[in-house]
Amino acid sequence: MTRGVRIGVDVGSVRVGVAASDPDARLAFPVTAVQRRRDGSDLAELADLVAEREAVEVVVGLPRTLAGREGPAVDAARSYAEALAERIAPVPVTFSDERLTTVVADRALRAARPRSSVRDRRAAVDAAAATGILQTYLDGLAEGPA
Repeated sequence: MTRGVRIGVDVGSVRVGVAASDPDARLAFPVTAVQRRRDGSDLAELADLVAEREAVEVVVGLPRTLAGREGPAVDAARSYAEALAERIAPVPVTFSDERLTTVVADRALRAARPRSSVRDRRAAVDAAAATGILQTYLDGLAEGPA
C-alpha cells in the first residue's frame, strides 16, 4: 500500500462532507463540509484540499440502499466523482459503500451535542459521514486482500 493521505468524500445535494486520513492510512478524521455550488467552485475547493494535503487517493461514498441496490443518489455520486477525478488527475478516485454512514454520524453528534441546532449540526454530520466512509475503507486496507 502506498503511504500517504487519503481523502474521504460524502457527496450530498447541498454539501460535500470531507475527511482525511493520517499518512499511514490508519485513522480518518473530519475536515470540513463544502457547500455545493452550481458554478462548480465546490469541485475546485475540493481539488484544492486534495492538493494541499498531497493526497494519494480520494474515496467517494456510494449511497446504495440497504438491499445493496443503486439508485439516483449513486448516479449523482458517480457523476460528482467523475468531475472531481478530471480536476485531480492523476490522483485516483475510489468508491466505497456508505450505507448508513450519515445516520450513524447524525446519531453520534446528537448524543454528543444534544443542544446544538439542526443548522449547526448539518455540516458536522456531513464531515462525520465522510469520516465514516473513509475509516471503513482504511479498515479494509489494513485487513488486506480477502
